[in-house]
Amino acid sequence: NVYLELGEITKAISFYKKSLINYKKVENTRGERITYSNLGFALFKSGRLLEAEEKLTSAITLAESLREDLSDNNSVSIFEEQTKAKTNPYNVQQQVLIAQNKIENALEISERSRTRALIKLLYANKTNLTQSSSGNLFFNFQNIKKTAAQQNATLVEYSLVSNNQLYIWVIFPNGKTSFRSISLPKDTSLQELVKNSRESIGVKGRGGNNSKQQEANNTNHLRELHQLLIAPIADILPKDQEERVIFILHQELFLVPFAALQDTNNKYLIEKHTILTAPSIQALSLVGQRQINSSGLGATEALVVGDPIMPKLGVGQDLQPLQPLPGAKREAKQVTTTLKEHSTQEVTTLIGPQATETAIVEKMRNAKIIHLATHGLLDDINGVGSPGAIALTPSGDDDGFLTTTEIMERFALPGSTPLQAELVVLSACDTGRGDIKGEGVIGLSRSLIAAGVDSLVVSLWKVPDEATAELMSEFYRNIYEEKFDKAKAMRQAMLTMLDGENPDPIAWAAFTVIGEAE
Repeated sequence: NVYLELGEITKAISFYKKSLINYKKVENTRGERITYSNLGFALFKSGRLLEAEEKLTSAITLAESLREDLSDNNSVSIFEEQTKAKTNPYNVQQQVLIAQNKIENALEISERSRTRALIKLLYANKTNLTQSSSGNLFFNFQNIKKTAAQQNATLVEYSLVSNNQLYIWVIFPNGKTSFRSISLPKDTSLQELVKNSRESIGVKGRGGNNSKQQEANNTNHLRELHQLLIAPIADILPKDQEERVIFILHQELFLVPFAALQDTNNKYLIEKHTILTAPSIQALSLVGQRQINSSGLGATEALVVGDPIMPKLGVGQDLQPLQPLPGAKREAKQVTTTLKEHSTQEVTTLIGPQATETAIVEKMRNAKIIHLATHGLLDDINGVGSPGAIALTPSGDDDGFLTTTEIMERFALPGSTPLQAELVVLSACDTGRGDIKGEGVIGLSRSLIAAGVDSLVVSLWKVPDEATAELMSEFYRNIYEEKFDKAKAMRQAMLTMLDGENPDPIAWAAFTVIGEAE
């Protein structure tokens, strides 16, 4: 490792080869896997691409064998350990393959590097999803093209392969694929750019006392991200605004407000495209298969929850109730009215003291649509070790926090009964976020996809109360009155906000549709 850092690649390779012999001799699989990764990286740096590809393949195979029989949490943890290093075999292998112009193979490795624990759960929990349904647990390029055709969408997959390199693949519904390699700015990290863009939207949206400088900063940050993420592929994205574009996100990009990215003409991306997101193409494919196989079965009810009596947050004597959300009560009533007028579902509405965790978990089991207008939290809740929770009314049987761990245990892990919902709307604060890991965002959205939900609408930041009620009312009206799919319904709701009294991105750009559009 020291020789590698010093740039003495030949000596580093020699020692890695000796190390590999020793690890094999004592049957230390973890050491063998790490050494294969390091050796592959060193060979890549020395320009020995075919040798590098071979060693990195061995590293990836060993990495995946180590995860095979682990629980969900342990599988995520070991994957995180494997992908933290700069010699991450998945990232280096993509660079090695691109250097050989093996664009399709590199995309396969990009897919293979994400959501493995989620994919495993989706297969394990669904009797109508078998490994043979996609040919293999690992997605090949033919599967990827098939998914683009089935979704009738342009897929855009991002991969952050190093601190200064971003790969973008664009897969069209007809299977044609384009590739772009983007050099990231050296003076600031992508993580910092994403953070700045989110904070600037928050500044612009509060109070109406924003200075011109603040507004300029907001526009600049949104343009910077557009320049990096969209401008390199803008010429090949669909010209028809109603054609779907599904962004397959990676690491910090899960937190990007794609709808609000601005081009040089101050046009927001949502004005030009109908947008969805997904954690991986394979996850998108499996959700699509699940929807086809279960269409019209089971659930017929709608569950609407608004403004519960807030649980207390904190430890010991420092417990403090979360702030009430009066707009959430109005939102729940508006959604209920829309559903009753325009859908055939029986609607159950739980507000205030009725909205207990126990009652809602029970009702969720048979609901076709679930709408939760309440607080969403990102961090460990009251020290229970679960990244994220939905705040509900506490009762004698629970603490009022429906955590990601509880969702997984009740609806996602083997032996549980999956949800039947076609749509879950988490109209709350920060529900789309979670821990950023190599496996993706480990949070509420991931747990609900694993639990069987076809489509999710989640928020990426703390959303203004009244603006959310307005946006959600428009969203459901578009679904039931206009008969739009979920992606188009959300786009039209955002455009209505943009043209109305709430044009600031903080009022509408936080929400993203994950999964199926139909």
